[in-house]
Amino acid sequence: MSRFVDRVTIHVAAGNGGHGCSSVHREKFKPLGGPDGGNGGNGGSVRLVVDPQVHTLLDFHFRPHAKGSNGKPGMGDNRDGATGDDLVLKVPDGTVVLDADGSILADLVGEGTTFEAAQGGRGGLGNAALASKARKAPGFALLGEEGQHRDLVLELKSVADVGLVGFPSAGKSSLVSVLSAAKPKIADYPFTTLAPNLGVVQVAGDVFTVADVPGLIPGASTGRGLGLEFLRHLERCAVLAHVVDCATLEPGRDPVSDIDALEAELAAYRPALDADHGLGDLASRPRVIILNKIDIPDAAELADLVEPELATRGWPIFRISAVSHEGLKELTFALGRMVGEYRANQPAPKPRRQVIRPKAIDEAEFSVVPDPEVDGGFIVRGTRPERWIAQTQFGNDEAVGYLADRLNRLGVEDELVRQGAQPGAPVTIGDMTFDWEPTTPMGDEVPITGRGTDIRLDRNERIGAAERKQARRLRRGLPDGDEGPERDYQ
Repeated sequence: MSRFVDRVTIHVAAGNGGHGCSSVHREKFKPLGGPDGGNGGNGGSVRLVVDPQVHTLLDFHFRPHAKGSNGKPGMGDNRDGATGDDLVLKVPDGTVVLDADGSILADLVGEGTTFEAAQGGRGGLGNAALASKARKAPGFALLGEEGQHRDLVLELKSVADVGLVGFPSAGKSSLVSVLSAAKPKIADYPFTTLAPNLGVVQVAGDVFTVADVPGLIPGASTGRGLGLEFLRHLERCAVLAHVVDCATLEPGRDPVSDIDALEAELAAYRPALDADHGLGDLASRPRVIILNKIDIPDAAELADLVEPELATRGWPIFRISAVSHEGLKELTFALGRMVGEYRANQPAPKPRRQVIRPKAIDEAEFSVVPDPEVDGGFIVRGTRPERWIAQTQFGNDEAVGYLADRLNRLGVEDELVRQGAQPGAPVTIGDMTFDWEPTTPMGDEVPITGRGTDIRLDRNERIGAAERKQARRLRRGLPDGDEGPERDYQ
């Protein structure tokens, strides 16, 4: 059985960037031909794209996890890794994207509209790209960045010109079925419709869409029943039509009280997209009143009684029967005319353009704050320092020295000195904490040693030959001097 899903939570993860390659070109008679490590490929992003053939978020309900492909690592001989493929997720027209806090990130309206849900990680640079005057043959490469991970909420707000509102079993689904080719489920019990039905109506050479919103009840705007689940489908409707059941036998129900109750709910509901679409709240939309089921004699009599009172509201009133098709032609033409007037009064749509917001030149690229959990410690925050930490191979002394040079050039060391950091103070950047040494000179002022090493980092734990020789003498109980039996020169 088909299902209509209009709100889901998805977990998107972009692909990771490939690691850069550390390689040295070698061939006959050229044992050290220079660095030739290629760059890693960028990870694939996750994108949401509006597809007119998709009408529900059902696929995301069963498969909420989506991940882009990873970039390939770089290789020797200056071969860059392949870029990961982007993952394209097709969503219905009218999908609104929200973050975990409920803030609107994108309103996807129109075929082909795209939103980047998660950005792929950057590929790491190979040692060929890191070569410079100071480091002619780097013995390290940069690691690829992790792709972006996000939890997003997708809400579907139907894109319809006319929204039918009314109490349960008022005949809204029946009306949609006779106005269009839609075939919604119709039965004689309340809340038959549990999902909005969308129909396309053709009239006088024009086309408009009509949505049957599931039955509303008093208190819907505060979450009672399924009100909030379906009131959002009215946000983009240009015309709202009250479908009134004139043949109801429920006590306390009559057309006037039904309309008053629903108007109170529409006035209390505040659409989230007012600022984006300029449609205003639901209470300000054009209205029509549809007195349904007048093919029943008692319903026709009730319509005669209430029509004068309803006419004082100034809204067009139509008496119809979805069974006998009485009054449908007049209603169809009137709805088409109202939709046409609305479209004519709307400003011409402007093509969507990508908005680029460049960062201010004087904007701080990092910040240094005292560590609240470590006495005398500091925390460095910023996109670039945290990204550099993630790219560094901390098992390679030369890579660590290169990181120190980058942080120094950015001004991190000067800021630590200004804030009174002491030598050996724990400094945290990202998920890495290290002891700060303020006297570490820049890389271009220090002679470069062997590949993968840095003379400024005294971390070589390898025991030399002299130390091994001295250890052997101590084990044998011999004094310092030449190895061998102790001689008496007296």
